[in-house]
Amino acid sequence: MNSTYKFHVFYLCILGFLSFLMPQQHVLAGEKFNFNHGWKLQVGDPKGAEAPAFNDAQWKSITLPYAWNQEEAFKYDIADLSTGIAWYRKSFQLPEGEKPGKIFIEFEGVRQMGEVYVNGTFVGRHENGVMAFGYDISAFVEPYPAQNLLAVKTDNDWHYTEKASGAAYQWNNINFNANYGGIPKNVYLHTGGKIYQTLPLFSSLGTTGAYVYATGIDVAQKKAMVHVASQVRNETDASVNARLSITIRDLNGNEVARFKGEETPIAPMEMQELQAADSLFNMAFWSWGYGYLYQVEATVLVDENAVDRKEIRTGFRKTAFKDGMILLNDRVIMMKGYAQRTSNEWPSVGMSVPAWVSDYSNRLISESNGNMVRWMHVTPWKQDVESCDRMGIIQAMPAGDAEKDVDDHRWQQRTDLMRDAIIYNRNNPSILFYECGNENISELHMAEMKSIRDTYDPYGGRAIGSREMLDSREAEYGGEMLYINKSADKPVWAMEYSRDEGLRKYWDNFSPPFHPDGAGPLYKGKDASEYNRNQDSHAIENVVRWYDYWEMRPGTGKRVSSGGANIVFSDTNTHHRGEENYRRSGEVDPMRIPKDNFWAHRVIWDGWVDTDTMRAHILGHWNYAKLVVKDITVVSTAHAVELFLNGKSMGRGEQRKQFLFTFKNIAFQPGELKAVGYSANGEVVCEDVRLTAGEPHAIKLTPLQRPGGMLADGHDLAIVQVEVVDKQGHRCPTALNMVHFEVKGEGQYIGGIAQGRGNFIGS
Repeated sequence: MNSTYKFHVFYLCILGFLSFLMPQQHVLAGEKFNFNHGWKLQVGDPKGAEAPAFNDAQWKSITLPYAWNQEEAFKYDIADLSTGIAWYRKSFQLPEGEKPGKIFIEFEGVRQMGEVYVNGTFVGRHENGVMAFGYDISAFVEPYPAQNLLAVKTDNDWHYTEKASGAAYQWNNINFNANYGGIPKNVYLHTGGKIYQTLPLFSSLGTTGAYVYATGIDVAQKKAMVHVASQVRNETDASVNARLSITIRDLNGNEVARFKGEETPIAPMEMQELQAADSLFNMAFWSWGYGYLYQVEATVLVDENAVDRKEIRTGFRKTAFKDGMILLNDRVIMMKGYAQRTSNEWPSVGMSVPAWVSDYSNRLISESNGNMVRWMHVTPWKQDVESCDRMGIIQAMPAGDAEKDVDDHRWQQRTDLMRDAIIYNRNNPSILFYECGNENISELHMAEMKSIRDTYDPYGGRAIGSREMLDSREAEYGGEMLYINKSADKPVWAMEYSRDEGLRKYWDNFSPPFHPDGAGPLYKGKDASEYNRNQDSHAIENVVRWYDYWEMRPGTGKRVSSGGANIVFSDTNTHHRGEENYRRSGEVDPMRIPKDNFWAHRVIWDGWVDTDTMRAHILGHWNYAKLVVKDITVVSTAHAVELFLNGKSMGRGEQRKQFLFTFKNIAFQPGELKAVGYSANGEVVCEDVRLTAGEPHAIKLTPLQRPGGMLADGHDLAIVQVEVVDKQGHRCPTALNMVHFEVKGEGQYIGGIAQGRGNFIGS
């Protein structure tokens, strides 16, 4: 495997899995079970696969989430990912004891279509390929010790059309929505009594679940009124008087509030929304880089006896969108983030990664000083939404679209999806924006989307808008794709700027494997230099593009820009224009190894609006051949920057675009290259150093794994960073040594990504 200087290797643990729910003597009402273990997979459409008696002994044993074609991620162009029908089957037992009154199955998503069967009986069909859904399977399952069979037929055809209408889904798009088919997300089983709190799965169940929100937020006094509204259904044959009992726990599990709502009568087969509210004091508010979350326990009491309980992890924050600016907890914040493909995928496994891997990826956004992620075109899956909650990263949540407005049934598909996505994600504090389209929509359509928000999330403190809605009276925020806009009214921020591409392994014009900036094939017969950049050029371009927004930031006048989202954060297995089979616009590569873009953003984005901490970053490395003379670029927020080579001053850099300092014609000499940043009064405020590494001497392995250690669940991953280092342990940045891998023990090596045949995925 060919490595420029460092790459990651996946190590998939397949030690074993569970194939049943662990028996227990008593089931608490409102139990939620992880249902990812013990599945069988067969690609194809065997007749009778829904029947319990069907022989699946030769099918592949898997643990969900698992897209049946996920091993192709980054190996093939998005257009070449395999499609077709695949079946998933799981045998399971209910917990020991009496059969629960209600049993629901919840899927976080199936691509594109999923038909669900329980014990051979068709239960329902879900077709939009994006949103979570679920079914009431109470009537179809048998109590312990009977074996039950759950079977799911999936179809990820690019041209799939809705059975009832014949309409295609606009967002099942070959450019941006990587097609990882089957069941690439989590599955859960819910059990409970016949008086229960509903699930937030509107399209399939017609229910909205619980809604937690705060009013009267006083940031300075650290207090607010916390409200819980939960939809409760009575499926007994008698009327009951029910009320909510709420317990709130802080991030450390300490109880900080307990209160009850008023009793409400619920007739047989009726649903009522029960409510409870009370003041909460000494609050910690969710914020950028501070993912403070509370645990809200909502218990339904009937005659003061607990009959159902739900747990909601949420946070509280105050927002405002006015005067062309965005305020979070009474403080102006400028959007400094990324437009990321919703698939957020990794080589060899696609999007189906453990939750800790999502945290690792999203935490890097924060470490680059990014404060937001704009998911593109389709709503993110719950795992990434919850990860951003924990990491303190603002989210812009779309529903589903392509790049134009639509009418008739296809518009109905979009409004249905927006409604479902809002209901499912309205308790997640990191979502500050609902996005109705990746291009402008009509004022009538914008008003319709706004009405959906007002109906299902009236107190969430979230703006709703769309790209290119700058003159809209309905949209509450907007922004162009590439142009610079200012506003004195609703905030506007660029929704995908700096679309250039560059491969991480190409440092500059002078470093092996010697990729002159812009070298590469044409794109549709036209020059594609900007999509075949090296790291030097790509990082400089990103800084130049950001300056356009920085110079009109909040505080510079009445009309301002609220920032922008750089496209993309991690290289992605979607539409591309460069010479690879994937898009390389990322600040990190597909294995999340930072490019120079990452470190450049860390410098220029250090602050809510203006700079909080002065930083400097020397682009590139300091390992060149003799006689190489090149320009050195330093990205810095300092007033002035001076360069030193082995202690000798090379003078102060020529400044352009505020953050870029160029030192012309620096002749390479082995040793230390140091950049020193100064304030306006001459004080040293920051510095950065590059050292010349010696000859390659050893391979350094650094494992990254789940906090607390790996799980032998058939799904967990270990990521191993592999570096070639010299005798002093310094990374050799231009090493091109071939590195071979062998895994021993109960695990499977699934490869990383590097330049070569098939990108070395799976090899």
